[in-house]
Amino acid sequence: MINKEVAISVKNIHKNFILPQHKNTSLKQAAVNIVRKNGITTQKVLDGVSFDIYKGEFFGIVGRNGSGKSTLLKLMAGVYAPTSGSIEINGGLTPFIELGVGFNAELSGRDNVFLNGALLGYTRKQMETMYDEIVDFAELEEHMDKKLKNYSSGMQVRLAFSIAIKAKNDILIFDEVLAVGDEAFQRKCMDVFYNYRRSDQTVILVTHSMDTVVQLCTRGLMLENGKITTIGSVEKVAEAYQRSNDEDENAATVKEDEKPIQKNLKVSGLKKRYVTGEVLKVTLEWPEEYDVRWAGIAVIGSNNEYIFGSDAGKDLFHGQSTEHSVILNLFPGKYYLTATVKNADLENIETASKLAEFTIR
Repeated sequence: MINKEVAISVKNIHKNFILPQHKNTSLKQAAVNIVRKNGITTQKVLDGVSFDIYKGEFFGIVGRNGSGKSTLLKLMAGVYAPTSGSIEINGGLTPFIELGVGFNAELSGRDNVFLNGALLGYTRKQMETMYDEIVDFAELEEHMDKKLKNYSSGMQVRLAFSIAIKAKNDILIFDEVLAVGDEAFQRKCMDVFYNYRRSDQTVILVTHSMDTVVQLCTRGLMLENGKITTIGSVEKVAEAYQRSNDEDENAATVKEDEKPIQKNLKVSGLKKRYVTGEVLKVTLEWPEEYDVRWAGIAVIGSNNEYIFGSDAGKDLFHGQSTEHSVILNLFPGKYYLTATVKNADLENIETASKLAEFTIR
């Protein structure tokens, strides 16, 4: 049962950013702009946002890119000050808006654990008592003495998440942190959040995964163009978000013929939507003049993190194409395909980032 004591009260928040119209990219331009009044424009990001989050709630915030979600979180975290309005926080708050902020690539994984702990307000002695649990959860026991720059992006995010979940505070804020690591690690992350919900920990979660919102959150809201369009039950919020996505996809389909895109690398056979556990089968194609000896595709998450891939050598080619098949044991959300082809010396001929996108439901 949710305690009706308010944890966070957001009252009529407005947030504007001032954007200069001219940049001083040279000494001459700087001199010109002294004489010519440098114009500015105002970007309105949040427009009269008000809501309360109660203690013990697992509260979801959703919205399309550019809706104002991240700005709202940074306002609650104290990173930004509102243009007008107020935010009242009742209790200690720890934000995890960007995992891995504060990591130093030249330090070892071990040193980065203590560095991040210090940034979160822990003493070295406190971090020493947590260290083994952090490393065990991240599954990086053999890599902790390596420099962080030698970690893959997935390893870095796993370490950052493992440090993050050790924070004990009244209110926790997480921004798009569930798509980390492989399927087994994602399950561990979900278990952590289920434990938060069972223990009545106050959590604010921003995610594009509506399945996650419905599974975890007790209530939520949807932002659109800086305003709250829906607030209340997670089913109602998820339905509004999906309706907004479908409307945008329909509009994009109408305009597709107006914006032809030329790509040297192409994938065929990709569907727009899959379900968890379904097999993705695509054919990667390239121009006839490419002397390709290796070709691969990779599945990329919404935060540009590499998840897994499929590659083929020359003996698996069919003319100017290769076939790739992967099982999509992933959480619901948006994903991308990136493709690379290489020559006989395994030098890149071409890489196409975010060649195509698909969603899992």
